[in-house]
Amino acid sequence: FCNVVAITPTWSVVAGFGSINGSSGLFTAGTVAGTYANTVQASSGGVFGSATVTVVAGPLATITVSPDPAALGIGAAQQFTAVGQDAFGNVVAIMPTWSVVASGGTIAGSGLFTAGTLAGTYTNTVQATSGGVVGSATVTVVAGPLATITVSPDPANLTVAGTQQFTAVGRDGSGNVVPITPTWSVAGGGGTVNGSGLFTAGTAPGTFTSTVVATSGAISGSATVTVSAGPLASITVTPNPVTLAVATGQQFTATGRDAFGNVVAITPTWTVVAGGGTIGGSGLFTAGTVPGTFTNTIRATSGSISGQATVTVVAGALASVTVTPDPLNLVTGAIQQFTATGRDAFGNTVVITPIWSVLAGGGVIDGSGLFTAGTVPGTYTNTVQATSGGVSGFATVIVTVNLGAAASFAVLGGSGASSCTGVSTVSGSVGVSPAGSMSGFAAPCSILAPGDPAVHLNDPAAAAAQASVTAANGTLTGMASTADMTGVDLGGKTLPPGVYDFATSAQLTGTLTLEGPADGIWVFRTGTTLTTAADARVVLAGSAQAANVFWQVGSSATLGATNDSFLGTIIADQSITLGSGTKLIGRAFARVGAVTMVTNTIILP
Repeated sequence: FCNVVAITPTWSVVAGFGSINGSSGLFTAGTVAGTYANTVQASSGGVFGSATVTVVAGPLATITVSPDPAALGIGAAQQFTAVGQDAFGNVVAIMPTWSVVASGGTIAGSGLFTAGTLAGTYTNTVQATSGGVVGSATVTVVAGPLATITVSPDPANLTVAGTQQFTAVGRDGSGNVVPITPTWSVAGGGGTVNGSGLFTAGTAPGTFTSTVVATSGAISGSATVTVSAGPLASITVTPNPVTLAVATGQQFTATGRDAFGNVVAITPTWTVVAGGGTIGGSGLFTAGTVPGTFTNTIRATSGSISGQATVTVVAGALASVTVTPDPLNLVTGAIQQFTATGRDAFGNTVVITPIWSVLAGGGVIDGSGLFTAGTVPGTYTNTVQATSGGVSGFATVIVTVNLGAAASFAVLGGSGASSCTGVSTVSGSVGVSPAGSMSGFAAPCSILAPGDPAVHLNDPAAAAAQASVTAANGTLTGMASTADMTGVDLGGKTLPPGVYDFATSAQLTGTLTLEGPADGIWVFRTGTTLTTAADARVVLAGSAQAANVFWQVGSSATLGATNDSFLGTIIADQSITLGSGTKLIGRAFARVGAVTMVTNTIILP
């Protein structure tokens, strides 16, 4: 029954996973581990025998870590596994050592991995090791849910109408970037923003806090924008225009603005370009002393931009009043319009409406400055006054005897027989009135009178002249006396202006000197006659004028027979006789009688 029978079997593998030498029975295991029942078979004749083969894995060749790669949220856990395999991929049982080699989290000895807080891809960071064989897996840590949005730049500084590209970065609670596509808006003014975050500043400067907003879901971030004025576009100088009195000051200011009217801080350079005064570096202007309108004369400059202001300089406070004409020579009863000119301390005209008055007599004046001379000749110093405020000006009035129609006459007789004998020269008209006669005045007298005719024989011109003489005589009579010189010989005397009276006759022997100003008036009044000796003289000194010398004679005047030189207008109640060779710078007026001339020269003063 169980006796060994010698055989020469044929060998074969019937269940695979290996090979066997058919004659020798040498089996070579395959590459796939496993138990292969009755896979080795020996046969001889029709009899078979078999053997079971168990193929085990070879030495550990690789370790595979799963999952690989793994994606985890921050702080999330992942169980990793490690599978060992031989060179043919057969599983080799291992007890790996777990480690994290490239950060990204931590791992327990069991392979339980916990992700860290820093998002990122950590290549081959999870490692399983057995013996000298290592397997690894890559971990990607992804950011958590969006927690914040940061808008940049913050703050942003722009000029008006400028642009700024803003960006928005989302982050989770650990600060990891979370990709977002934000919605952009402006919450606090300052400009506009488009969908890509491009902000355009408005035209009003200011600080607009948290105005640029980026929103994703329920999360928002913001940035503050400060909008400043743009480049300087204009300068405004104030006040403009300004009116200043001469030599007064005015502080000017200059305000810079951009193209949108926003204030731009400047430190201008001040100049005066069209006169009117001077200006300091601070803009303090001092008006000059010449009035006028100085257009755009104040200039404030910053860079290439300038602003201007116009200054009108007006006269200063009234400092003086000048009354014209001054002095004024008027005959009695004459009318003269005075004017008053106000001036400031620099001589500039100041418009005034003066109050007119007469202080020292000489006439009357109305509210417009129209002066009417009185009936009393004389010099009235500073009598006309023009006052404005507390400032006054004055003018002197010299009232002289009004000869009226007689002023152009050198010789005028009354009803007697006026005559001219010898070679005489009369520089002025001659005449008689109302019923006188004339002889010798056509020849030998030479009459050098302006106008035509020069000889007036009882005509209207002579009548008018006599009427004027009568009026002038009355004026002389009404003048107040300066001194009574009755019985005094005028020869050798030097007399100032005045009215000198002689109760009876007046006599001149020698030289009488009349010394005084140009406006001085000398009046000599006699109760009866006036006589002069041969070679008697009346001379002037100072600025005295012959036109202001009058002789009022109560009866008749007789001038010396030889070479007298006499001055003044003679008004004799009766007659006048000029001795041979007598020269008269004046007039000879006889109211009733005649004028007798013998080789004389009469020159109107």
